[in-house]
Amino acid sequence: MSSELDADDDAVATDGMGFEPTVTERQLKDAERIAEALVFASAQPVSEAFIAERVAKGVDIAAVMAKLKGIYAERGVNLIQVGGNWAFRTAGDLSFVIRMDEKEPKKLSRAALEVLAIIAYHQPVTRAEIEEIRGVQTSRGTLDVLMEAGWVRFRGRRRTPGRPVTMGTTVDFLDHFGLEELRDLPGLDELKGAGLLSGRIPSNFGIPLPSMSDELTEDEDPITQLDLEELGLLAPSGDEPQD
Repeated sequence: MSSELDADDDAVATDGMGFEPTVTERQLKDAERIAEALVFASAQPVSEAFIAERVAKGVDIAAVMAKLKGIYAERGVNLIQVGGNWAFRTAGDLSFVIRMDEKEPKKLSRAALEVLAIIAYHQPVTRAEIEEIRGVQTSRGTLDVLMEAGWVRFRGRRRTPGRPVTMGTTVDFLDHFGLEELRDLPGLDELKGAGLLSGRIPSNFGIPLPSMSDELTEDEDPITQLDLEELGLLAPSGDEPQD
């Protein structure tokens, strides 16, 4: 009888009816420590699925991360969600301390900022659609700058004549601008309040709601290796390196 009561606290409790095992307090504590370590050690935001593979079965990862987020809320670093994944970032009110000794980052041109904003709000969007919205041609160099920064990516190819490439933003874009997800992009009232829109804009003017998913839409095809070669992102598969 006593051996049943003195079960190891590492053991997983069950209800004796064949249902999923419950998680012990110790396993939950271990899961919190493992999640914390994984996010801390990763150079990129970490997914909940990645964490779930490394902790006891049955642990509610979303609840674990929510608890850790609360713990770090008042610290010098905060645990935040970036595109649905988790990362540690310097608390917003302390960022000036970290950047005091850093070189001033290269600022984007007005054209690049306009193109980035259009891609963010209108994605998935093609180059022709960007030019139609801006009313001017968009140089390849402007798109190259945004892609080199890691904020814009090719999504797919539109199922229309010419099969133009569609573009969208990346997780790095969310991370850099402190957004958890695309719905956190400023709306019309916020843009007006920041003085970024004129008070005499048309009455029917609106800010589009960007796509909330990275999944391809019904009118997009995935990009293949041949597409990447055509776009100059890969060497032709038939080209062998010369000795």
